[in-house]
Amino acid sequence: MTIVVFVASLCGAMLLGIPVAFSLLICGVFLMIHLDIFDVQILAENVLDGANNYPLMALPFFVFAGELMNAGGVSKRIVNVAIAAVGHFRGGLGYVAVFAALVLASISGSAIADCAALAAVVIPLMRRSGYPVPLSAGLISSAGIVAPLLPPSIAFVVFGVAAELSITRLFMTGIAPGLMMAATLMVTWYFYARKDERMASTTAFDFRTLLRALREGVWALILPVIVVGGMKSGMFTPTEAGVVAVVYSFFIGLFVYRELKLPVVPGLLLQAAKTASTIMFLVAAAYVSAWLITVANIPQEIGETIAPFMENKILFMFILMVVVFLVGTALDLTPTILILTPVMMPLVKQAGIDPYYFGVMFMMNNAIGLITPPVGTVLNVVSGVARVELDQVIKGMLPFLLAYTALLFLFVLFPQLIMVPAGWLR
Repeated sequence: MTIVVFVASLCGAMLLGIPVAFSLLICGVFLMIHLDIFDVQILAENVLDGANNYPLMALPFFVFAGELMNAGGVSKRIVNVAIAAVGHFRGGLGYVAVFAALVLASISGSAIADCAALAAVVIPLMRRSGYPVPLSAGLISSAGIVAPLLPPSIAFVVFGVAAELSITRLFMTGIAPGLMMAATLMVTWYFYARKDERMASTTAFDFRTLLRALREGVWALILPVIVVGGMKSGMFTPTEAGVVAVVYSFFIGLFVYRELKLPVVPGLLLQAAKTASTIMFLVAAAYVSAWLITVANIPQEIGETIAPFMENKILFMFILMVVVFLVGTALDLTPTILILTPVMMPLVKQAGIDPYYFGVMFMMNNAIGLITPPVGTVLNVVSGVARVELDQVIKGMLPFLLAYTALLFLFVLFPQLIMVPAGWLR
């Protein structure tokens, strides 16, 4: 009955159009009434405890760093480096998009921000070069969702807080799967590019152009090395890495590239504050539900139901991934993390599955949800920025979605593909 109250109150509130954060609070209230422990003070204390979390401090810093880097002309220079390096290949602009997505992901940590920047810069180039626009838009959408897997992933910060796991270790564990996702996109794009005459290259490789692009873009390319290297070496925590990213981004945009103007900084700060506060309020509201889920023993009830499957880790992971995929098609990334993490993590530990392996699988599955209708937040962003009809973006995205699904299935069958490289990076 407790599970019914939890699901019915949460889904009912969201179906009525109530924002997810408030739906989580309403769900908490209904659970408290059902358990006969309703107390406004307990409700308020849990909300404050959810927001008063040190690892969450990394969030606003990385969001603000992303805003500064975009306003400072970094995206354009990263794309220029990619064009100079691989733009001469057949279908070269597709590889440019994936390469640029990797670098942007390691700067902003946000799939939506990366896709908006890529769609604004790369899609016009692809359109002018005669590339098939739907496939190009689908590639941009699919490349942008690598961001939740690579440091400084904002989604991993939220997941780490919700699951009480080391954010630095989550960052390190996500690097190899993120790179594999990018490689999967490149292979898929290659099979389309080799058969399409519209993607034939009209430019030759010029070493001097590459050197010039690298000279201009080196300051942007250094930031991921500083962030990842600093956390890997223990020089600073994820929160301190966010501060370093902000200071570095501000300095480069203002004094090196000189495209960041002081009058726009307050606006960028306000936008970053809005984004970060939205996520933090979601986390605070979810903390109430997470506490009540524990009090009500919901994971134990679910565990007893699916106990027969826990003996087979592969089958159990497959079941969990199907559930996450279905929820991810209907909810955005952050709400999915906050709703499912408190329920699934106890079951994962009970089944003897490495929580960091599950975290990466969970995040990859959630990232795929960003390009899966009917919600597909990233699809809407690319459609709006690139001025491409949504149904065309969806059509172009499907081959890459199938490739991602195959990769996810491989990770379920062979966890070593994630955990062995993670061991190298610890």
